[in-house]
Amino acid sequence: MKEYAKDFYQSAAWKRARQTVIKRANGLCERCKAAGQFVPGVIVHHKEYITPGNIHDASVTLNLDNLELVCEDCHNKEHKSKPNGRYRFGSDGRLLPPMQQDTPPGVVEKWTPQKNRGSYLKKTLQGRTHMRGVKLWQKIQRKTRRKQPKE
Repeated sequence: MKEYAKDFYQSAAWKRARQTVIKRANGLCERCKAAGQFVPGVIVHHKEYITPGNIHDASVTLNLDNLELVCEDCHNKEHKSKPNGRYRFGSDGRLLPPMQQDTPPGVVEKWTPQKNRGSYLKKTLQGRTHMRGVKLWQKIQRKTRRKQPKE
């Protein structure tokens, strides 16, 4: 995030506009949906880019016609970056194998939950992925370490 935009992206007005765009798109990437694919959107993108000169212009920054919900790959294509081929998620939020077959050595191809952790990966409405229950698991681990006799 650019330094001049930090205050804007933390503002209540931006958060409201962002939620409105996510609801309008039903959480799906608008560009992929137009192409007949149903991919979760993760970034609310400004069609007309924000600059230091227009950061305070609400007709650019908060105009819903200037905002679209896009997936990471569409956002990277817009900014000419490399598409994300390593990680992707199914409609249920589970991690899927990489799309590319040329996975570097040492990279795990399939996510499997560790013993006693269960399935904790979850997608939020904002498209972010987080692990549910990790704090609880860490708390249990701390308690069991305390109970073990010292040798």
